[in-house]
Amino acid sequence: MSNIESTLNETRVFNPSAEFVQQANVSGMAGYRALCDSAAQDYEGHWAKLAREMLQWKTPFTKVLDESKAPFYTWFEDGELNVSYNCLDKHLATQAEKTAIIFEADNGIVSQINYRDLHARVCEFANGLKSRGIQKGDRVIVYMPMSIEAVVCMQACARIGAIHSVVFGGFSAKSLHERITDAKACAVITANTQMRGGRVMPLKPAVDEALALGGCEGVHSVIVYQRTDTETAWAGNNIWWHDLVAGQSAMCEPEWVGAEHPLFILYTSGSTGTPKGVQHSSGGYLLGAMLSMKWVFDYKDSDVFWCTADVGWITGHSYVAYGPLAMGATQVVFEGVPTYPDAGRFWKMIQDHKVTTFYTAPTAIRSLIKLGGNLPEQYDLSSLRLLGSVGEPINPEAWMWYYNTVGQGRCPIVDTWWQTETGSHMIAPLPGAMPIKPGTCTLPLPGIMATIVNEAGDEVFDQHGGFLVIKRPFPSQIRTIWGDPQRYKKSYFPEEMRGAYLAGDSAHRDEDGYFWIMGRIDDVLNVSGHRLGTMEIESALVANPLVAEAAVVGKPHEIKGESVVAFVVLKGERPTDAAKAKELAEALRNWVGKEIGPIAKPDEIRFGENLPKTRSGKIMRRLLRAIAKGEEITQDVSTLENPAILEQLKNPVR
Repeated sequence: MSNIESTLNETRVFNPSAEFVQQANVSGMAGYRALCDSAAQDYEGHWAKLAREMLQWKTPFTKVLDESKAPFYTWFEDGELNVSYNCLDKHLATQAEKTAIIFEADNGIVSQINYRDLHARVCEFANGLKSRGIQKGDRVIVYMPMSIEAVVCMQACARIGAIHSVVFGGFSAKSLHERITDAKACAVITANTQMRGGRVMPLKPAVDEALALGGCEGVHSVIVYQRTDTETAWAGNNIWWHDLVAGQSAMCEPEWVGAEHPLFILYTSGSTGTPKGVQHSSGGYLLGAMLSMKWVFDYKDSDVFWCTADVGWITGHSYVAYGPLAMGATQVVFEGVPTYPDAGRFWKMIQDHKVTTFYTAPTAIRSLIKLGGNLPEQYDLSSLRLLGSVGEPINPEAWMWYYNTVGQGRCPIVDTWWQTETGSHMIAPLPGAMPIKPGTCTLPLPGIMATIVNEAGDEVFDQHGGFLVIKRPFPSQIRTIWGDPQRYKKSYFPEEMRGAYLAGDSAHRDEDGYFWIMGRIDDVLNVSGHRLGTMEIESALVANPLVAEAAVVGKPHEIKGESVVAFVVLKGERPTDAAKAKELAEALRNWVGKEIGPIAKPDEIRFGENLPKTRSGKIMRRLLRAIAKGEEITQDVSTLENPAILEQLKNPVR
């Protein structure tokens, strides 16, 4: 196999200001290297010290890492703690009155809750769960809109030792059913409706439909939060949230669990389309979330932190439900969409709530550029001190807009690489320690032994690309796939990787050792013997001033092996005139040829008003591959924000 070729040439470098370096939790490259050296010299000692400093233990651990059952590694396994206690109780003596969550509803109504009241509400709901017979080890499905209540029910499950599995509120009844049956859940927590973009959208009917599909006999309780006054169908095992908590005590002793006790299962898409239940631990997972808050987000007590992710995704677990609360932060939680009532919604919220740290996805950034690239200039964003990017590689031109227009040239951007399976950041800038470059996630966090290998598992040391792996186990990593340990071993620890964790992403390192993510391994194109990362072609397209967003996939080609198919969203109107569309497509092809080289020129370009995305903003590349190949789309598209866009993208411009 030839190495994956890197074609992106980005030379801009941005150093943190002297003021930022001075106040940073990890200050300067010397500070970063000292932490890395500590981990290299005494790996277990490095993690043990941090676990004792960051977490509050009921029973201190004596064992750090057990590798005897590799790859089923355990961390701190004889220690006992409770995640909810670490997020709530420990703050009561020092900052009970501090605002924990600023919640802004879809319609703009704002409510706040402090740590004392959040603790009380979690305890009341935890006692309510116990009154339904739910106990340690039981699985509970959470199918909720973004809300304080979503955080409350996750924390309440953690408090009593129940294992939650959050299902994104945009998923269909079929997807919900798959997760209920796989987890063998005993309860579902949902809302009657959710609000998005001014519309009331049903949630409870999807639960009813999922339970009617069969195999859900173990579900004895459906707890329903009343989000709106909408009429709601009712069954015998249903109970309103407000009835469940009525009269419950505001005190609930936490269930002390072993550090390896599963905190949650989070289902992620598998390459076969069958969801994988990623199982995370309690102690190691929380340590990863807290350390990345401290190091990557440079957390300060005065910060107002806003991660825009839904709790249905890992980002919403680590940087909404757990990490910020464990650090005692004030955070913003948002119910709605960034374009309602207009495309200035995010910027107005930053202005109104004086947000200091803003963490969002490249898809959201690119969409907001298209809808109003100058809009941020109409708001006071002076409270911002740090920006973050999550979910996929951010193309350099979107990075530059984010840096200059949103951050006003003074806020470092932490471009974070991590996964559902890693639980927390793996490779990301420590913003007061290192220079940053547009489009790179820079260097691994201290103690994360990341490298790049070829297909045989040999390390690649030059600037050619290969497979991104992590050589040593780390505390926040996946423990297994729920109910399928063999799939876990096959997916993440194949024999040719020699014990390293296989991330599934391709990457290369530049002359400074910075990691550049080139796309998923299965998104690598093989064009006339050249292995090209899709992300780099996408970045080249988006660098064109006419282009707002692009997604690139491959399709079989009898001569070249694969041909490049690009789906493009313009900043202006989609061309409907065939001659104009052809002219524009040719101009974009030539642009890519100039930016990267003729080998990367798209064979086809298809213009759309948008790309097929889930409601979290994730581009459904599997659907784009099917469209490119002319295949009939048979998979469930109910999770899409915009299913009608699929028809629009079926017409190529050659």
